[in-house]
Amino acid sequence: MVGPLYDLIANPLGAIRLTFEKAVAAGSDPGTFTGKDWGVCDLFREFLFEDGNISQVPVLNSTNIQWIKPNTLVKFRGMVQDMLGNEFYIGIQKDEGGWRTNKFTDSTQFPVSSSETPPWERHLLYCIPVPGLNPWAEVCSNSHKQCTNLTSPQREKRQREDNADFEAMDVQVLELNDDDFPTTKKMREDGPLSSHPEGSSPSSKIDSERNSLPCLVKVYDSAECDLKLNDVFEFVGVLTFDSEPPVEEGNNDELMGIFCDDASGHLPPSKVPRLHCLAHRKLAVQDFLTFSVAEEPKPQLVKEIRAALLDHLTAILGNDGVAAHFMLLHLLSMVHSRVDSLAVGKFSLNLTSFSKESASVFCNHLNFTLRNLLPYTQSMSLTVDYLNTVSLTPKKDYEINRLRVGDLQLAEGTHMTIDETKLEPGMLNPSGVDNARLLKNLMEFQNVEYDFEFYKMEMKADVQLLIISEGKSNILPADTVLPFRPTCLSSYKNIDGENINLWRWYLTSLRSLPYSIDSAMQKTLEDELVAARQADRTIGSLEFSRWLTMGRLMSISYGETSLSHEHWQMVKELESLRRERL
Repeated sequence: MVGPLYDLIANPLGAIRLTFEKAVAAGSDPGTFTGKDWGVCDLFREFLFEDGNISQVPVLNSTNIQWIKPNTLVKFRGMVQDMLGNEFYIGIQKDEGGWRTNKFTDSTQFPVSSSETPPWERHLLYCIPVPGLNPWAEVCSNSHKQCTNLTSPQREKRQREDNADFEAMDVQVLELNDDDFPTTKKMREDGPLSSHPEGSSPSSKIDSERNSLPCLVKVYDSAECDLKLNDVFEFVGVLTFDSEPPVEEGNNDELMGIFCDDASGHLPPSKVPRLHCLAHRKLAVQDFLTFSVAEEPKPQLVKEIRAALLDHLTAILGNDGVAAHFMLLHLLSMVHSRVDSLAVGKFSLNLTSFSKESASVFCNHLNFTLRNLLPYTQSMSLTVDYLNTVSLTPKKDYEINRLRVGDLQLAEGTHMTIDETKLEPGMLNPSGVDNARLLKNLMEFQNVEYDFEFYKMEMKADVQLLIISEGKSNILPADTVLPFRPTCLSSYKNIDGENINLWRWYLTSLRSLPYSIDSAMQKTLEDELVAARQADRTIGSLEFSRWLTMGRLMSISYGETSLSHEHWQMVKELESLRRERL
């Protein structure tokens, strides 16, 4: 088979022009090409995905943008932070040499001489690196995904070697001296600390440094409803650094003006690269794993993974087994449906009884663990000054015609840890009161309010929320409140690459398992909920909903898709132990 005449990675525009010329030579009417790609996207999809060349396409990020040549094929993984509407451009034009196309470019490469064809349009997306994307997930997203058979008792040695590199990188990126925490230093002087990671610090505020390289993505021939705010996508397309197109004498200024990017006028190409999209796909958290599962794992193996992860969480939480069980359910939670204003499936957790000193020790290890287990994590240190000054909600800036990012504009599946132990008595200004309301709204309804100046709009969210506090949080009413009862200092065990990969797969894949309750079990639940209500009149529908959510999470934690009597009994026992602490 004869290969393509143009290198699709080094010279994608050559392939685009060639396919256009072939389509015209075959008798196709260029006037009918609007909304179509005359076979270009099929050519690139076959090359990238069917022929397996996607891993050879360079990834566009802040570290390598200076080395990537313009007008070459790149891929970019990011979150849609703003949708800038549509841009009109001259898709085709005719000159002495025949029909030409300007599609997948920023400006016309040929003299504009007439307006006999109507302008075409494309969608403009302002995308940023996924907020809170952890280093291991960023590395994995740039690597070719491996396929691993989890039913095999012996894992591949090569996989362990590869993941050792990921773990080494994690420690370097998260490196922080424990002496930065005075209580940790004091404990070390009083007695040896248990084994802990060398780099293990939660961020004291939302980390915005990963948003250092935004990208203006221009999407063609795709329904606008397929592209939503805050969704995470992988885009593959032509990278351009074109500056404003010069207007030559004799050219039609009105036609050239169609190329002027009004919506992105405040996004200079020297700072915000343009990517003309040829292929895109929406990503979920499991797309950031290092491998995919070759076949359905056996239930026994899932139980072994669960037990090992639970042991690790127990060690991190100072041998508090009850807290470890609730933490496991919390990490498996997600919003799987909505009934009126209720976000079904969310399971926020408030661990109480912390002091500033104990929080600095336990949160240190816990946040390090979460950053190594989950693709996207954020941490927030809640203080009066933070609430009074921060911008939590995204706001529309009409001077630059763009949505300014807020700390609560997060991708679906993000985990956020909020530390309330540093919150001192103080006066909240109007902005602080509004920010507290926004946090409460996210906690209760999984909604984030967007400020468009003349009106406000609530956007649906799916964020796992963990609150660390001294007493029960008055600002953030979590679904479950659990007093923390450690019996020893937090202990961090070294994790080999094999286990960390299994745990990552477990937490990202099992949360989306299908789930149902059979008719016999439904009758049992109805009887027990009626009995519980008769015994305690204060129990309401929200408490019933929380118990049912725990039943679902307990079942999927074992890899099972329906609630059994055994797992329901485990939920009741766990809830009984929690109530004893209250």
